[in-house]
Amino acid sequence: MSSAWDQHGSRVRLEWGAVGAREVAIGATCVVVDVLSFTTTLSVAADRGVVVHPHPWRDDSARALADRLGATLAVGRSDQPKNHLWETRRGDSLAGHAAAPDWVSLSPGTVRAAPDLHLLVLPSPNGSSIAHLLAGSGSPVVGACLRNRDAVARHLAAALKADPFAAVALVPAGERWPDGSLRPAVEDVWGAGGVVAALLDLGVEEALLSEEARAAAAAYRLVEGRLGSALLACSSGRELAAIGYAGDVAIAAELDTSVVVPVLGPDGAFRAAAPTSIE
Repeated sequence: MSSAWDQHGSRVRLEWGAVGAREVAIGATCVVVDVLSFTTTLSVAADRGVVVHPHPWRDDSARALADRLGATLAVGRSDQPKNHLWETRRGDSLAGHAAAPDWVSLSPGTVRAAPDLHLLVLPSPNGSSIAHLLAGSGSPVVGACLRNRDAVARHLAAALKADPFAAVALVPAGERWPDGSLRPAVEDVWGAGGVVAALLDLGVEEALLSEEARAAAAAYRLVEGRLGSALLACSSGRELAAIGYAGDVAIAAELDTSVVVPVLGPDGAFRAAAPTSIE
């Protein structure tokens, strides 16, 4: 039965967080968007062919899963040993800090730098948690960020074209306030809106969009020409820069540099899908 919140009349939908995902996911391909940092890190891993198991929490169950799979377990940024930190530079300017190459965390820079990485358990309370939740929903799930927004849009546009009843549900993950409540994060609006804008550029009709999806596309268009500075100036970007991870924000701003779409498989792991061509 349709509800007031499921945006059922629209084929391109958008709603926030885990609760919103449940509302708009029925009969749709779900697109998890967590720009700073889960889906950006996921896209970097997918570029390398790394298989990623999302996990809701960084706890004993995550360690048990990694041990069972023989996978690397990503640690938290704050858990990285201080004596393992190394500086990363972009040109002549200090871009930030990351773990040494034998450590992997939610920081996309660590996934990019880590040698011999093939299988990764990646916990986070936001994007990873939503992906883990959706794994049991029966809906297809992909991961999107600014790095792969055009590739994801092509993947989605092909599905919409192939099936007149197909739908897409974008889920900006947001962040958490100290009390655990959802903090809507503007960078996730830009990431989700970037995918919607790319869908429109590919010829998807605006009439198919919910008002929420239209609003996100408009928000993306406002910052499209200055994504790097906008990401650094938003609250989440300022938070990361303040603790030495401006380099991660720079990676998140690598617009359309990845042609890879991470797709969640029946085993609950993301794997890179081949690029989609639009006829």
